[in-house]
Amino acid sequence: MSDTTQTENVAIEPRLIVETGLDRRVADIIEPTIEQIGYQLVRVRLSAQNGATLQIMCERPDGTMTVEDCEQVSMAVSPVLDVEDPIDKAYHLEVSSPGIDRPMVRKSDFKRWTGHLLKCETSILVDGRKRFRGTIVAADDDGFTLDRDQPAAGDAPTVVIPFTALAEGRLILTDELIRDALAADKKAKAAQAANQNDEDGGDEE
Repeated sequence: MSDTTQTENVAIEPRLIVETGLDRRVADIIEPTIEQIGYQLVRVRLSAQNGATLQIMCERPDGTMTVEDCEQVSMAVSPVLDVEDPIDKAYHLEVSSPGIDRPMVRKSDFKRWTGHLLKCETSILVDGRKRFRGTIVAADDDGFTLDRDQPAAGDAPTVVIPFTALAEGRLILTDELIRDALAADKKAKAAQAANQNDEDGGDEE
């Protein structure tokens, strides 16, 4: 029953950026399993590292991801991949967290990391450009606003990028980001521990 409760409490937010080709096929296969056990998929990538490596990047909805979480996801998706067999060669499976300088794939990522430096690309021209670097100063359901980092002559100091135009985005590692990411991780894990204590106390009833 506890597993069902965990799944029902997870708000599944769709990704803005999804894979293509074989990576997309793998993502479509494993994402329902990952969501069922209470995690969110961030990215799937098959690379030529060590012959072939399938990297699955995911996290809890609160942004945390421990080694134990990675092991749990790995154990859940391995049999699904074995049955569906989307990759026609031997490969290494690697489950990881998004990291501090994470890919930004959901609207909530931009709201959560407002105030931090980002680099991104768009699929169409926005203010005459497709590549941007700047600090996220605002985010809503439609898009986000960047305070440009060293704007070129003639460029406006800020730019609003619609989510519909976003092709790729990633946080840039800074001392401030490391500090805030560690603080957020500590806060989330404390909340998890408190919730677990509440559940343990409620079991007696």
